[in-house]
This record gives sequence, structure tokens and C-alpha cells, in this order.
Amino acid sequence: MEDGDLIVGQRSVRKGRGALSNRDCRYQPTRVEWDDGILGPSPVTECRAVTARRIISSNRSPDVPFTRSINPYQGCEHGCIYCYARPTHAYLDLSPGIDFETRLTRKDNAATQLERELARPSYQCEPITLGANTDPYQPVEKRYRITRQLLEVLQRCRHPVSLITKGALIARDIDILREMAADGLCSVAISITTLDPELKRRMEPRAASAAARLTAMEQLSQAGIPVSVLFAPVIPALNDGDLEAVLESARQAGARRAAYILLRLPLETRDLFFEWLQQHYPLRARRVASLLRQSRGGEDYDGRFGHRMRGTGPFADLIAGRFRVRCRQLGLNQGEAETLRSDLFRPPPRVGSERADDRQYALFGDPASGMR
Repeated sequence: MEDGDLIVGQRSVRKGRGALSNRDCRYQPTRVEWDDGILGPSPVTECRAVTARRIISSNRSPDVPFTRSINPYQGCEHGCIYCYARPTHAYLDLSPGIDFETRLTRKDNAATQLERELARPSYQCEPITLGANTDPYQPVEKRYRITRQLLEVLQRCRHPVSLITKGALIARDIDILREMAADGLCSVAISITTLDPELKRRMEPRAASAAARLTAMEQLSQAGIPVSVLFAPVIPALNDGDLEAVLESARQAGARRAAYILLRLPLETRDLFFEWLQQHYPLRARRVASLLRQSRGGEDYDGRFGHRMRGTGPFADLIAGRFRVRCRQLGLNQGEAETLRSDLFRPPPRVGSERADDRQYALFGDPASGMR
């Protein structure tokens, strides 16, 4: 057995990895299984460069508070076992399991492409979110700095941005965020799921510790940057008991607002999560599954708009009540949330090659302009 492996039950749990296996992706049912033998070492993270033809993504979901987002990476080295974004790796013909954590792609031209899209005459400024489908401050960001490059473009253009992360590395960019916040151009949400180091290590193996996230939150708040805490996901009978403590710790660190999301298990994430749960917490597995199904209309997941984030039923109502009471006691979510400013936007200068792009967008539509 390698030093980096730990035996749990009859399966190898690799140090620093969340998923236990490389399960088939839904587009490749005949996929050859990656060798998950007990003697195998932990796979090394690779981060392949790709060229993004479009960098701003749009959505029309009524369940999220943004319509535009940028994902500087695909896949996430944090390895959070519950991540709802795991199934997107199937689009790359890769497994949502260990591949999602170890076979990453980076968009080296992200900042340049962003400038091109912001320069289009048809572009209409609305806040952009970084961190919707991959963490912008996962470990590889320290080397590649793509998130920082994007922030530099947004700062020059005075474009509003919100960030969602589990990464303490966000404190590196306080110099940019402080100046943007002074003009009402940025906000930050830091996700904290538990204050239990052992649960965090198993569930989010390469994410920053809760203590490091709280320290980053305090640094952001002291710099005048609006910061909130996201208690997500709420996993019944596993981390829901941490709800009040996480909210209190975040408030002490300077958080002004808070939100939560019930565990979501779309597509391949379901089997990966239950495989992990059975190995790490076998005595709780049936209880977790039962409470989750009670909150999802008898299913493991309910993806309907208006239901997927909070769930329904007695347990979901209990969580909502506990959250509401503790927020009121701590002074969180008081008044209306601040709206980021879009009126200060200054488009970057255009270059000649962008005119050809404009002709394409005139034909096929620009998701960031409202054109279809």
C-alpha cells in the first residue's frame, strides 16, 4: 500500500481526493474503468490549456441571483464529493469522478477573450459571477492566475463582479477587490460547510480549511469588501448540525449576509456521493438518504426550478426555520441586499479582428447582449 492511500472498508481512499472511483460518464457507457486498485497511488493533477471561443456564459434560471458567469477552469481540484458540477465533465468525455478532480482544463485566453466580448457594441453590462461551475480560487489558480487576470480586465472596465469560492487564495486579490468595492462593483460569497476538520478533510479534501476561509472573510470585510457566507450544501444528518455555528463564526468574521442550499445530486453526482457516504459514514448512510428523499418528494434529487435549492417537506422546513431564526439573532440579512452598479461600465477599445466576430454574433446571437 502506498503512503498516500488509506483503507476504508474494502476500497482505497486516496489522500487528497474526494471521489473513490472513476464512474462512467453518461455519454460513454462502454468506458474502460480507471484502475481503482488498493495499491495504486493517488493520481497527479494535470491542467491542460484550452482556447475559449466564448468566455461569458448566460443562464435564465430563476433559482440563482445572476444571469452571467465566467468559469476560468473546467473541473475542480478541491474534490468536493457533493459538487453539482461534476456531471459537466462528461461533456469532455471524462469521468465526473476522479477525472473531475485531476484532469482539469484552463482557459489561458480568458482575459483576452473577455476584453473582446466586453468591447462589442451590442454588449449590455450586467454583473458577472465567477465561481458558478468551478472554483476560481482552486489550488491551480496560484500558478496560472487566470482569475486575477479576469479581475484586472473587469477593474479596468469598471464592470461589476461577484465571486463565490471555498479558496482562501481570494485574499491575494484584495488589492483589486478593495478598489472595486469602493465603487460598488464587487461582492464575495465564501462557502463553508462545516467547522469539523475531519469531516471537511473527507468531504472537501483539497479546499481550504474552515479557519482559513474565515480568516479570508475577515480580511475581505476589513478591506471594505461586502462578504457573505454560503452554508452549502446542507447534508441531512451529516453537517446540518453545524448550521448555527457556521453562521455565528461567519458573522464574527464580518459576513453581512448568508444563504444556504440543500444537497443537490444531479446525474452522476448521486452515485459518487452515495459510494463515498457508504465508505466514510456507513452507520449514517441510510439516515442521510432517508432525510434527503423526504425533502425531495421521495427521490434522491428534484431538479425543478423553485424546489432544487431548498427542498420541501418537514426536514426542509426545519432547516429553513433554523436558518431564519439564527440569521435574525445574529443580524444577518438585514435590509435589502446591495445591488452592484452597472452604470460605471467603460468598454475596452476594440481591435480589428473583433469586427468579424460581430458578424457571427449578428447571425447566431450574443448571450451576453440579450440578442437571440
